[in-house]
Amino acid sequence: MCLLSRNKFSGYNDGRRAKETFMSDSRLDYDFIVIGSGFGGSVTAHRLTEKGYRVAVMEMGKRWRPEDFPKSNWKIWRWIWRPGLALRGFFNLRIFRHALIMHGCAVGGGSITYANTLLVPDDRIWEKGSWAGLADWKSEMPRHYAEASRMLGVTENRILGPADHFLKRAADAAGVGHTFYRTRVAVFQGAEGEVGGKTVPDPYFGGEGPERTTCNGCGGCMVGCRFNAKNTLDKNYLYFAEKNGAQVYPETRVVDVVPLNGKADGGDGYEVRTERSTAWLRREPARFTCRGVVLSASALGTMDLLFRLKEKESLPRISDTLGDRVRTNAESLIGVRVPGMSEDFSKGIAIGSGIYIDEHTHIEAVRYPSGSDAMALLSTVLTSGRPGWTRILAWLKMLAVSLACHPIRTVRALHPFGWARESLILLCMQTLDGHIDMRMRRPWFWPFRKVLASQGDRIPTYIPEANAFAKKAADLIGGTAMSMVTEILFDIPGTAHIMGGCPMADSAERGVVDGRNRVFGYRNMYVCDGSVCGSNLGVNPSLTITALTERAMSYIRPAAETEWNDSAENLHTPELFGRISN
Repeated sequence: MCLLSRNKFSGYNDGRRAKETFMSDSRLDYDFIVIGSGFGGSVTAHRLTEKGYRVAVMEMGKRWRPEDFPKSNWKIWRWIWRPGLALRGFFNLRIFRHALIMHGCAVGGGSITYANTLLVPDDRIWEKGSWAGLADWKSEMPRHYAEASRMLGVTENRILGPADHFLKRAADAAGVGHTFYRTRVAVFQGAEGEVGGKTVPDPYFGGEGPERTTCNGCGGCMVGCRFNAKNTLDKNYLYFAEKNGAQVYPETRVVDVVPLNGKADGGDGYEVRTERSTAWLRREPARFTCRGVVLSASALGTMDLLFRLKEKESLPRISDTLGDRVRTNAESLIGVRVPGMSEDFSKGIAIGSGIYIDEHTHIEAVRYPSGSDAMALLSTVLTSGRPGWTRILAWLKMLAVSLACHPIRTVRALHPFGWARESLILLCMQTLDGHIDMRMRRPWFWPFRKVLASQGDRIPTYIPEANAFAKKAADLIGGTAMSMVTEILFDIPGTAHIMGGCPMADSAERGVVDGRNRVFGYRNMYVCDGSVCGSNLGVNPSLTITALTERAMSYIRPAAETEWNDSAENLHTPELFGRISN
């Protein structure tokens, strides 16, 4: 399927040519416009095209091929996404007062840079938070998790590297070795012990999908898979969406969504305005029209866009709860570095195994590929104590003592080079609930423009159980336990699992969308990404986002049967919105 690009036809700037070439039989350019191509957007595009809808996907990031990915994350211009600074990669870091948030930006969304770990959370998550009671989640969700797992090619990890084996040893020493498990991952693997690198025709979809290559365990999942083994969305959901006719517009930022014909609830459709996301001067503004809109721009992206649209009164009916109850999986990044380590901790799958140190606390072994040491700049010696200035003093004392007693080992542990090979990175997540809120504010250092800002109680940056485990692991292997600098100096935890902000609820007074992902106050408008999550998952959220979107799309009628009046207010009119199975 060839993509329409800006330079392939004239008239892109008002959408008229797209209308002529792709759908000349309609007064509108598309039936649905999907904003974002991550786990929500790609699922949406595929299921809607299956049902006969004409779909466009607006993606702010670039399209990547395996040969385009950097060999190391030191090539920050091909790794970090900051187009205003000429950094056009696929990995973004955003610093807020309450969290350092890491997320992806590319065609395929976070699947391009995530650690391809797909876990089903504990059933107890459905009993908590704003989505409790909205559906019989425990009976409904298993089939959607199963379909999401099938499409993403989820399988148990068969490539255990040195870091995974050491995590098992450390768990045994801590008395929790029985909880050790191999992760379930979206990676094409050969038989256990078989050397990777074997290319075969599509192994997942009866030959209808792209060819794949078995994983070689290089550890490079989060820097972009250069070997065609990672089951990113452009190889499954989005691949089939495009095959079915969906048009993907990369490097395209949505700047406005307005109901057509002055109809406040969007009943006549929407006008979507875009601009080129990687342009400095020539923004190439464009206009498209559609009957329905699906926001799938990630939790941060969707919140940011909806806040701006509400403030400029393009979508004034958006619930005032927008930005409420944003969750981070209660995470902490810690680790152990062993300078001069004979084994290579970078070998394996990005997250190959995990353990539970108690009923609420879950730890996974994480890795970057050898040579990708840039994240070492965020690490320092492990420091306990209460957050605040006293913890900074404790860190300075710890650093001074470590330098005095073990100067060479400490310096070697702190310098970045060799970090990926020598470090056991530990991602700790908890199911204990806690949240912050997001609002649009003018920062003191740049009062000319409002930006997304966090507020509320601090998220814990010190998880005593996790720190204690890291210390035991360091003693066991003769290494140095490590923390994130931002947690100590600024009381800011790091997370790659931001959720909430457009929570599901039973009314606009309690949330932004209903139990079927429909936006309160508007017709044919949905949110399908991590922002709808109603409680802390305690595990990597990608599979849950995929499954929730599968569920949401299952309610939308085929194109030949649609009545174009789908709205959250009609939750109790099953004669209009009967479930349609995929």
